[in-house]
Amino acid sequence: MEKGLKSRHFVNLNLNVRGLNQSATLLINERSNELIQKGETVYKLGLGQSPFPVPEIVQEALRQNAHQKDYLPVMGLYKLREAIADFNYRHQGLECTADDIMIGPGSKELIFILQLVYYGELIIPTPSWVSYSPQARIAGRHVNWVPTSEESEWKLSPEKLDLICRSDPDRPRVVILNYPSNPTGATYSEDWLIELAKVARKYNIILISDEIYSLLDHNGDHISIARYYPEGTIVSSGLSKWAGAGGWRLGTFTFPSNLKWLQKAMGTVASETFTSTSAPIQYAAVTAFENHPEIDEYLHHSRRILKSLGNYFANRLREKYVTVPTPKGGFYLFPNFSVYREKLAAKGILTSFELCETILRDTGVAFLPGMEFGRQPEELTARIAYVDFDGETVLKTAMNEYKDLPLTEEFLKKYCSKMVYAIQKLEDWLEAL
Repeated sequence: MEKGLKSRHFVNLNLNVRGLNQSATLLINERSNELIQKGETVYKLGLGQSPFPVPEIVQEALRQNAHQKDYLPVMGLYKLREAIADFNYRHQGLECTADDIMIGPGSKELIFILQLVYYGELIIPTPSWVSYSPQARIAGRHVNWVPTSEESEWKLSPEKLDLICRSDPDRPRVVILNYPSNPTGATYSEDWLIELAKVARKYNIILISDEIYSLLDHNGDHISIARYYPEGTIVSSGLSKWAGAGGWRLGTFTFPSNLKWLQKAMGTVASETFTSTSAPIQYAAVTAFENHPEIDEYLHHSRRILKSLGNYFANRLREKYVTVPTPKGGFYLFPNFSVYREKLAAKGILTSFELCETILRDTGVAFLPGMEFGRQPEELTARIAYVDFDGETVLKTAMNEYKDLPLTEEFLKKYCSKMVYAIQKLEDWLEAL
């Protein structure tokens, strides 16, 4: 290089990507791990990762199929798609065939590709999962946030959905309905789903029903909205939450037959991007979606544990005047700390981000601010993932020693002690304000 000539580097990023940050859920996990490596005690209530092991019968299926090395069809292994079609009918009475199913490396990837190929506005209730909106931005799609209220347990109301659509009834739209919800743990009753389905049908909405937590409905009573709006609902699911297999990266889409054109377009994009999902994982997933008593028992006790922990956390928070709906599924809480607004403001804490940063610094309890889920920064809400416990030990204990016994507070204190310490740390911090 000539003397005095400075090197210039141009950073030319796609404007849809420029300014985007790493996913908040992954970031909080990395930050928590960094603090742990420095010797600090951290209660990891940020990343929503299932604490339970992959069912042993499914692990064995993976071991038996480790040799599978061939590229599989873009839409996925046919035998797996057959198993998923049977699974859909068995659990929800949804009539579909293997040809209606698409497999991808995580439902997250499938949701993104759908937004890429379908030219329409994205409607998301707020609060909602952290990646829906950034995906739409990357794909260059307009996002319309629908506010929800704490009084309705943060659920999308049919009236608000109708209000958004009525001014331009023919506009192409995609609505993402995630339940049991990440970040709130809320779910929908049958009557509520029927009314939402009426609105969706009225405006010819494409509805992505993100049911990744469906089998973790705490009472095992999940109802798919596809029962009431079958012609326009794409059911999204996978293995990450109910089977504890987040790192396996396997997601599923079930399409109605009249949206075959959309499924085909997604398949075209998939063929030019991820090609196909890991072969050994797909072969093993056949077992996960089949009807096995071992998996039913695994799910029964997983639900018991999560319901007990969710109720325990919610009750403890309410004792400190924090408002929070009781979770109905999954492993999340969405508390509102606004009762402490004046005391927090006196300490310079004015936003949910500042609230979570201060709590992490002072107590080691890591969770995410409500603003990451589409809420206004000044709203003092947050998402707590109650998953920081030894899932394998707790599950074995619940399945054996406590098989016919209630999972009491004493059980939680003994086997989920880190979670109990975390809520105590948070309570102490609130008392000291």
